[in-house]
Amino acid sequence: MTDPTVGELSEGTVLRAILDRFPPSTSPLGPGDDAAVLDAPDGRVVATVDTLVHGPDFRLAWTGGYDLGWKAAAVNLADVAAMGARPTALLVALAMPDATRLSFVTAMADGLRDACDALAPGCAIEGGDLTVSDTLTVAVTALGVLGGRAPVTRSGARVGDIVAIAGDVGRAAAGLRLLFDRFRDDDGHPLAVRPDELTPPEASLVEAQLRPRPPVAGGTAAADAGASAMMDVSDGLALDASRMAAASDVALELDSSQLGPDVHGALSGGEDHALLATFPARSVLPDGFRAIGRVRARGAHAVTVDGEPYTGRGGWDPYRDWDAVRG
Repeated sequence: MTDPTVGELSEGTVLRAILDRFPPSTSPLGPGDDAAVLDAPDGRVVATVDTLVHGPDFRLAWTGGYDLGWKAAAVNLADVAAMGARPTALLVALAMPDATRLSFVTAMADGLRDACDALAPGCAIEGGDLTVSDTLTVAVTALGVLGGRAPVTRSGARVGDIVAIAGDVGRAAAGLRLLFDRFRDDDGHPLAVRPDELTPPEASLVEAQLRPRPPVAGGTAAADAGASAMMDVSDGLALDASRMAAASDVALELDSSQLGPDVHGALSGGEDHALLATFPARSVLPDGFRAIGRVRARGAHAVTVDGEPYTGRGGWDPYRDWDAVRG
């Protein structure tokens, strides 16, 4: 069998094909036992989990195995970074239909490995689980260490703080809109992406959607620079800024001149996994961060843009928006 399906193989064979893509673990006990044993130098572990499900989170017509592995790693690395922590390990659970090709699984493993190497050097896949499902699902648990720092939460923003961001906002959503506009049939079903039909700028937007590059190293840099609050922008800048404002009992005032040429896209688009942070007034922002506003006293509106309430509907809520992308 040159490219068997997972249904034609044993769990052990599929697992070995995945683990062979990764270098040997440097943890006290890595993959191969009932559980891994990891170092926690200061006694604390930052943990997060994110699940990607075929349909609401990705479409196989648009997303290859490598892209899926990369994105599954990137979205979790960003969450660890948003706490001011350094990612150290991923645990990956795959639920796959029997018909899934082994080559797709190994490509996914390559994407996971390469995303860790590029975005969080030293982070490794330390274990996981395999099971069968009618719907392809990837669930990743990411772990990180604080290195003696206090965690940076959403609730620390204070009146007068600088609002800053690291990374892109709006590009991944623009790439998703392009996919929906150009690569669907008359019934709304996704069609395979044809690279020759994309200009270089369009291809760059699609890549921002399929292989996001969150500024993971910016998380520890922000913590070291005294960030008072921080979070991953996964669901749109306006929506996530409102969450930070609610957690901190303040309002965030944003300056549209700092949001790029597509202000609406920057405010409403998600999945770039930028880092939104606040810093005490007169702070020197760490490399990669740019000021986009100020923290104000809590008022009638959690987020304002150029002093006006932001009332546009934006961001991604899976319970609200899934019907809009079903097809």
